[in-house]
Amino acid sequence: MDEKIAVAALAALAQEARLRVFRALVGAGPQGMTPGALSAMLDIPASTLSFHLKELVHAGLVGAERDGRHLHYQPALGRMDELLAYLTAHCCMGRPCTPSGRAKRRTPC
Repeated sequence: MDEKIAVAALAALAQEARLRVFRALVGAGPQGMTPGALSAMLDIPASTLSFHLKELVHAGLVGAERDGRHLHYQPALGRMDELLAYLTAHCCMGRPCTPSGRAKRRTPC
């Protein structure tokens, strides 16, 4: 992953509402959620949610798919995994390590 892409993704997540939206979408899995469902679940007004979703899409962390008159937003799980790999690429000076107490990461859906 390119450093500029990583910075854009981290900047998008460095805001409370966007982080909550992204976590909700990751929890929903590849099928994603509609803006209405996200708005109700997170108690975020539709106009505010739209702004945050646009920022997450721009950062490549979320994708949108039209289903008739509805949009479904899905987490870009591959991009999320790339970001995590980028952040941990040089962990422990390149030696395999498992920090104690760290939960094992599940394989993506």
